[in-house]
Amino acid sequence: MRGRRDFLKGLAGAAGGILFVGCGMAKAAEAPLQSASSPRRREVMVNGRRVTTVDIHCHGQVPEVWELVKDYDLGQQLRGQLDGPLGAGLNLHNVQDRLRWMDEQGFDVQAVSINPFWYAAERDLAEAIIRLQNEKIAELCASQPDRFVGLASIALQYPYLAAEQLEDGVRRLGMRGCLIGGSVNGQELADPRFHPFWAKAEELGCVVFIHPQGFPLGDPRFQGNGMLTNVIGNPLETTVALSHLIFEGTLDRFPGVKVCAAHGGGYLPSYIGRSDVCGNRSAELCRPVSKPPSEYLKQLYFDSMVFTDEGLRHLVAEAGASQIVLGTDYPYGWTHEAVDHILRSPTLSDADKEAILGGNAMELLRMRPISPHRDG
Repeated sequence: MRGRRDFLKGLAGAAGGILFVGCGMAKAAEAPLQSASSPRRREVMVNGRRVTTVDIHCHGQVPEVWELVKDYDLGQQLRGQLDGPLGAGLNLHNVQDRLRWMDEQGFDVQAVSINPFWYAAERDLAEAIIRLQNEKIAELCASQPDRFVGLASIALQYPYLAAEQLEDGVRRLGMRGCLIGGSVNGQELADPRFHPFWAKAEELGCVVFIHPQGFPLGDPRFQGNGMLTNVIGNPLETTVALSHLIFEGTLDRFPGVKVCAAHGGGYLPSYIGRSDVCGNRSAELCRPVSKPPSEYLKQLYFDSMVFTDEGLRHLVAEAGASQIVLGTDYPYGWTHEAVDHILRSPTLSDADKEAILGGNAMELLRMRPISPHRDG
């Protein structure tokens, strides 16, 4: 794979005509930057040059799954999402409203994924849920191959099955990776039982997007005002998950795995120095890993959902601009300024802005920029 700087040069050359290779069920076709259904599509510019924007953190739901889970307890979570105020935005059949929002905000591509609610499902039910969801995500990508790529659902409670599902999603359906929770039924992602999954993800070279599902152990203290189960609980879950992947040696065992963490990686990048110090002062409690914990930030990816200019500056300082990708948490409404947050940053160079707006994600998701004037 070319270096990121060379990759961005390719993006610049392709500005004005980009081929977004969607899920494998669709044939690749040259896609104009202007959508016929969205005449007012915002074009994002950096220093006068059109750049490609990719939202790696956006959610959906497949309504048909309700028929599979309606007789089970886990079906209530899905029903609540489909019937709730954000149900229309989550519904993957609601393509035009999703495209309209993307056009208004200035997003060329979404990497669509589904938050796992099926980790308690028995194997046969889990297989049916995943099969249907991945097929429907692939259909969405096929319907708009220039606007969507897919992240597969997997039943991580069954690691060998999850590895098979990931391979099927990537090789047959053209998925660019998968979304997983920050833990699985109380087990850490660094647990050796999940090694078959991590091995497959490394073999396939695809991204694993970690999205937290709350932090149940903190629930007794998260009650009251402030929606603390989400505001604190979600970033905390990610922080714990990433810390275990570092300290339990998972990232050493699978150095080629591509992990992207939601919500700016939780609290880990903001306080990573404490992890470094722990390794220096207590070898018994912080067994050495192959490098200081802060160095692992350079091999992880993080979405840009840190909300402030200073938060973004610090995340870039700790991890590097090459490790940051754009994220919105669509349709949950956490940010309506994701693009402008990057554009107005006083500390990012133009090259950094191009990388974060889309260049990094296009490389991570293996999306090819193609000049509209190619031969053939």
